[in-house]
Amino acid sequence: MRRLMNPRVIGITLGVLALMAVSAYVLKVPLPAIVLPAEPIACIGGHLEPAEHGLHCASGFPFTNSMAATLVADLTIFLVFFFALRNKKLIPSGLQNAVEAVIEWFYTLVEDIAGKENARTFFPIVMTIFTFALFANWWELVPGMDAFGWIVEKHHGDGWARKELFAGVYTLVKEKGHYTLVPWLRTATTDLNVTIAMALIAVAYVQIAGVRFQGWKYFKKFIRPGYMSGGLMATVLDVFVGFLELISELARIVSFSFRLFGNIFAGTVLLFVMPYLIPLFVPLPFYGLEVFVGMIQAFVFAVLTLVFIVMAIISHGEHEGH
Repeated sequence: MRRLMNPRVIGITLGVLALMAVSAYVLKVPLPAIVLPAEPIACIGGHLEPAEHGLHCASGFPFTNSMAATLVADLTIFLVFFFALRNKKLIPSGLQNAVEAVIEWFYTLVEDIAGKENARTFFPIVMTIFTFALFANWWELVPGMDAFGWIVEKHHGDGWARKELFAGVYTLVKEKGHYTLVPWLRTATTDLNVTIAMALIAVAYVQIAGVRFQGWKYFKKFIRPGYMSGGLMATVLDVFVGFLELISELARIVSFSFRLFGNIFAGTVLLFVMPYLIPLFVPLPFYGLEVFVGMIQAFVFAVLTLVFIVMAIISHGEHEGH
């Protein structure tokens, strides 16, 4: 307590609070447009046109900002592994040491869950999911991620004023106007299309693994009549239980996709709002929080995929035995 009451500590604290208060008025940061769907930034085989709240493709195939961010995340993964492994050493150090430590830790985790005999089979898909989700999530933390793009005029609703910086390059200022920003990059996992695609891949691989290890009898858990015998009532119960098994498999797609999407989208909105309110110092704790959230969500997605795979390759008889 005495240290906190030290005049130097009090002076630093008051100085930081003063800077925070001043920054809210001097460093006026416009609030980006928060929209659920990804926005087109180019058209393949066509051209962009102004829309009611941004841009749309008048013709051709839309190339969205989440697609661009997905490619950036893929490129980041490639570069990290390229520079980590291009000059491999027997005694690793630096980036190679960090990458090998993560891979070794994750492989040990897969062995603990799936068993040593299955680890080599399932490790590639699980590690790929974890790596992509991690890098895609963490791109939301890169300064300027959503700060560059097309400035377009809004036809309805309030926006921000536009100011020319130099030679046709514009910026938005925190004054009432009719312009908004369509960013060139948007965190990939804040697009529900991306997370649904990841969920479909994971659930499809679960079914493939089940058939590979059990053969066609894997589908007996969905089509249960004939698997058990015991009269009409038992048959009805078997049909009902098989229907519940099918619903649970489909529900995994929803839970996978919305869990990842919801957490990362909420974090992105939080990182938008805090600099808008108080630009200095206040956003820093939330950046630290999002580092943790991005890692946990990637880990949960990958490990749940592995757990569902292990459940799929164990036969019904083995379940009953346990």
